[in-house]
Amino acid sequence: MKNRTMYKGVVRDRRGYAANEVIVKQAFERSHHANGTEYVDNRDLCNGDNKGSKDSTYNREDTYNKDDTYKKDDKNNPNGAIQTEVSGSFSWTLRSERILGSGCTVGLGILSIVLLLAGCLSRGLYYSADLYPVILIAGGSILIMFLLFLVGIRPQKASERIPMSLGQGRGRLERIVEKIFRFPGMWRVLWPLGMMTCFGLHAWVGSVSKQGSMDEMLRWSLLAMFTLLTAILATRTDGARWLACGWQMAGGLLVLSGILAVCGILPLPFGVMRTADPEISSAGARLGGLLQYPNAYGAVVGMYALERLTAAARVIARPVPAGRLIAAVLPLMPAQAALLLSESRGAWLATGCAAVAAFALQRRGARLPLLLAMAAPLACAAWLYRQLAAAQLAPAPVPGLLALAGAWAAALLGTLLLCRLWHSGAAKAPRAAALTAIVLAGAAAALMAVASTADRLAAGVGTGVSRLQMWRDALQLWTEAAWLGHGGDTWRNMLRAIQSSPYVGGEVHNGLLDLALDTGMIGILLVAGWFLITLRSILEFAPQLFPSVLVFGLHGAMDFDWSFTLFWMLFIWLGAWAAALKMEAEGIQRSGGTVEYTPIRSKSGSKLRSKMRSKSRSLFLRYLPTQSHPSAVPMRSFFHIFQRVTARLIRVSTVMIIFFWLGGTVWLTSRYAVAEVQYRQAMSEPYGTPAQKVHLMAALQSNPNRPDIVISLARSLPGREAESFLLNSLSHSPMHPQIYIELGRLVAQFGEGQQAGEYFEQAIALNRYDGIGQSAALYWMEQAARREWKAGFTDRAQQTAAAGVQMYERYQLLTEEVEAGNVRNDRRFVLEEHAPGYGENLRRLASGSSPPFTPELTKRSP
Repeated sequence: MKNRTMYKGVVRDRRGYAANEVIVKQAFERSHHANGTEYVDNRDLCNGDNKGSKDSTYNREDTYNKDDTYKKDDKNNPNGAIQTEVSGSFSWTLRSERILGSGCTVGLGILSIVLLLAGCLSRGLYYSADLYPVILIAGGSILIMFLLFLVGIRPQKASERIPMSLGQGRGRLERIVEKIFRFPGMWRVLWPLGMMTCFGLHAWVGSVSKQGSMDEMLRWSLLAMFTLLTAILATRTDGARWLACGWQMAGGLLVLSGILAVCGILPLPFGVMRTADPEISSAGARLGGLLQYPNAYGAVVGMYALERLTAAARVIARPVPAGRLIAAVLPLMPAQAALLLSESRGAWLATGCAAVAAFALQRRGARLPLLLAMAAPLACAAWLYRQLAAAQLAPAPVPGLLALAGAWAAALLGTLLLCRLWHSGAAKAPRAAALTAIVLAGAAAALMAVASTADRLAAGVGTGVSRLQMWRDALQLWTEAAWLGHGGDTWRNMLRAIQSSPYVGGEVHNGLLDLALDTGMIGILLVAGWFLITLRSILEFAPQLFPSVLVFGLHGAMDFDWSFTLFWMLFIWLGAWAAALKMEAEGIQRSGGTVEYTPIRSKSGSKLRSKMRSKSRSLFLRYLPTQSHPSAVPMRSFFHIFQRVTARLIRVSTVMIIFFWLGGTVWLTSRYAVAEVQYRQAMSEPYGTPAQKVHLMAALQSNPNRPDIVISLARSLPGREAESFLLNSLSHSPMHPQIYIELGRLVAQFGEGQQAGEYFEQAIALNRYDGIGQSAALYWMEQAARREWKAGFTDRAQQTAAAGVQMYERYQLLTEEVEAGNVRNDRRFVLEEHAPGYGENLRRLASGSSPPFTPELTKRSP
């Protein structure tokens, strides 16, 4: 056997470097399980305690001495040990790597939680303006981390390299790509990246709104980055604790902010939605919380309440101290009260179905603790809801706080008493009393909670009918591009062109239909695959999270929750949490087993070295051929040289794609953020001033795709220049009716009535239930006819007026159909006040039998 050499205090074999390195890493990983860290097997968190779990003690056939010596039976080493230096550099190296790993985990955990809380505080990241700062934080942080990761990859020395084909060892890029693809959850990033690619292709090829497609592309890019962060965090030693902490912080923030806003303690603008329509709210007010939308808020607090319910049921299942029991059930009452105060029937239904599913998944002995945990908090939450609803969610601060404190204390005390009865150890009386209390509490909660639903149903079912009409219109629109979709913000841009009645709905109120309109069946298949794989992982390793994911899926199919980026972040968070629990369970199994050590010898260790070497290589690079004589490279055939070039190109391309993705996202988002700031400053300036024009020009240079910026700037430009400017913007927003109205107004001022009529016809076709827009079109058609008559083009003036008369007649007929059809007229589509006068004047101009210039023809524009 060849002589061994010392390197960093560890005796190594030159040819066995890789194998020794693997052994050291395994010893380092096992040291985490021997330092007193507590691990919990979360495979059956909903089903009670685990049985037969293995001890996490570091067991080996050999013994570990305090003198930093691993005793082995090695015939080639007379001492039978792997010796280390007296200075303890080996343990110092492990300690430094451990500290570095802990720091990395802390950084990943803090960044992930900051992004999640930013989503909660920024209205759920529904609006693009709220999305840009979060993308910059996430993209900039990950880009810096990736650069540090590249710098931290140290190329191997010549003496340490493993002989490989076509070279003297793996290069820097190969090691980078290997480390990138080594993370177990890295492939989960491909799902949001696939959605991002779909929207990027729509923005490149052309869609109904380029700005909408670009915003959706950036949104899914943020979700891909968030998935990357949580996937790496899930692989860390304390990843599950960080993920649990982030979930509690986000859920507690959403629940407590909403409850305190109702009680008048926390000023939360638009946190409570007030309405006089009994079909929307029986109490006249609904809690929207930080999301400012009651239905979405009800769904997210329902997800949080169910996760806390299953966690509390696990604690109640066995006798525990009173303090621990109270801590477990503490968030339940306010979470359930916030759910009821949202008055979202869809959220109630989805949460109820998920709770029934959680109950069905329990073992027979674990079902009663779930009911025990739910009974008292639900009854007290229902009582609190009735008290606050009677005050229209605006009680005086002191009575509101007293009601909250009383309901909260009653919920805790009631749960404590029920648990004491359950674990009293008597014959049947305590259990019968506990079951009776549960039934009474559930009945009382149902009677008080369902009252609001009955009131709203008695007021009418118009909102439900409107949703059915939306879904029918959306399905018809989807069939026009079933596989690829129409691009981002399809419904928002095409709603007014295809709606069958004048209902109001900037969202289609169905997440699946919204995805189908935007990306077609391709997007549906991507999201369905992602959801099913995540659901399978959760059912296998974290069943306590299943009810929350079920609420995400069920309510997303009834409303537009998936338009809130926060909901996807919570879904990603739950998936990463399940992966972290899986890693912990596998870590316990590894640490509880016996590890055998085989010393590496010159002959018998060759197979082991080759096996470890092949394991250390990435699957991505495993096809490369190996050889023991690098000098034979020039004798290789062209095919092997081509393999070498292809492998290097793949490695370089992988790193460059990551750089392009992160850098491109940050660069594009920064431009859109600058445009948003400049546009807001322009709107704060007086109309038509040079300062406003300067800000609008700066906003347009940063983002030429936004139609509101284009329209505002066009109004400050000369006529022909504004017309050319608006025509160019149609390539970005071909379905925007206001652009056509602006074009019609401009050419009407030039006295081109026929062209103005074409623009107005297109605008009306894209938004036919817009009474104000149709009235404005009639006014400008009249003005165009007057200018043509005054210029001496009498025939052209009569033709323009005749076209205007046809517009007016269609407008009048449509209003009559709406009034006679007994349909919901949410848009208040009626015949505008001045429209009949415009129509009469156009008839006079078309007939040519009366003087064209009369006082009636000089009315102001609507």
